[in-house]
Amino acid sequence: MTTSSHPYHYTECGLDYVYLAGGVETRQTPFGDQLTIVNQKGLHRAIGKFLVARKKELTGKEVRFLRHEMDMSQPTLARYLGVTDQTVHNWEIGKTTQVPEPAARMIRMIYSEAIGQKSNIKKTLKRIADLENEIDELITFISNEQNWRQTRLKAA
Repeated sequence: MTTSSHPYHYTECGLDYVYLAGGVETRQTPFGDQLTIVNQKGLHRAIGKFLVARKKELTGKEVRFLRHEMDMSQPTLARYLGVTDQTVHNWEIGKTTQVPEPAARMIRMIYSEAIGQKSNIKKTLKRIADLENEIDELITFISNEQNWRQTRLKAA
């Protein structure tokens, strides 16, 4: 078994920019060299946490990486986000140039929740529900013969 002193370009994760310094072992086998990543699960967790914490827009490849790490299908992620399966597919293959920021935020929160990090997803979902309740209110104007004033009535 040997360990390389050069950074290893780890394209197997699906992201073009990941390099590993250490943690890569090569073993001789009858079929050729076999490359092993030490604690691959931990490495993928570290990459996922990096993607969630980073302020940069998520790319389709990053969405795919996070989705795979959550062991989630495209249809399941689409249902969580309120989009179509095709939309998630288009993000992941790069057909759509940008993942919308609200969807990226939700993906980050869902991933954080999946790995047991505090994500404030419950607080965010409550805010969304509160906004939907406000949208469901009817705005009514009441007249007192001379002036009009606004009042809010709940939708039936």
